[in-house]
Amino acid sequence: MRQAAINEVWDLLDRQGLRDLLADGPEPLFATVSGAHLYGFASTNSDVDLRGAFVLPARALLRLRPPTETLTIEREHNGVELDWVAHDIRKFAKMMTRDNGYVLEQLFSPLVVAGGEEHDELCELGRGCVTRGLLRHYRGFAHGRRKLLTDPGATVKTLLYAYRVYLTGIRALRTGTVEANLLELNEEFRLPQVDELASRKRAGKEKSALAEGEAEAHGAELDALERRLEEAHDASSLPEFATTVDALDDFVVRIRLRRLEAGHG
Repeated sequence: MRQAAINEVWDLLDRQGLRDLLADGPEPLFATVSGAHLYGFASTNSDVDLRGAFVLPARALLRLRPPTETLTIEREHNGVELDWVAHDIRKFAKMMTRDNGYVLEQLFSPLVVAGGEEHDELCELGRGCVTRGLLRHYRGFAHGRRKLLTDPGATVKTLLYAYRVYLTGIRALRTGTVEANLLELNEEFRLPQVDELASRKRAGKEKSALAEGEAEAHGAELDALERRLEEAHDASSLPEFATTVDALDDFVVRIRLRRLEAGHG
């Protein structure tokens, strides 16, 4: 995601409001902006999706009752819904190793609200979690969006999501890099309908409906992108499985002990 695009997103957001939201929960290991703002087609009234990880105290893991490993905090700020969802670092790291493109997009998002050296190290370990298995994630995600496109009242946003997941998956399988911004991706793929749809979404309402027959008109192009996704998988030199599992295991233990030694456990 280019710096100009990053700056454009920050111009839309109240960064202090996002930091205030984070302050209502445990200290984040990292927090990034995901959703439509990351994908490049946020409308003025789009929700702001904050995603990331935190570190549960060691005592919480030693108790008889299992801890709550996921937190969700929601708030309305200046008429916009803010949504902060984070997982304990152990759960987040497990998801990283299971061909989960969604959490990898959050990890590698350049829209960092809270980060630091630990986040940087986690990103480095995350590079070893970009595998050929991402085919299943992105193909399945695309199929889910395309099913929604058959519903009455299907939206421009849903169609953009279908394009976005195909292009992200193809790029990841070809290059080993996770790029979630649709407009950045389209610099390579050069699909004119993508730029037109993104412009409509950004200028309109969050749930702007497609015109009658419009979803069907995009079917052939989406079919072609699925074939390209399969071809990228077949030609990919990425590993079949995550190569940094042991290093992630060490990272989780080390981070937990660091908090305990600092008196936060």
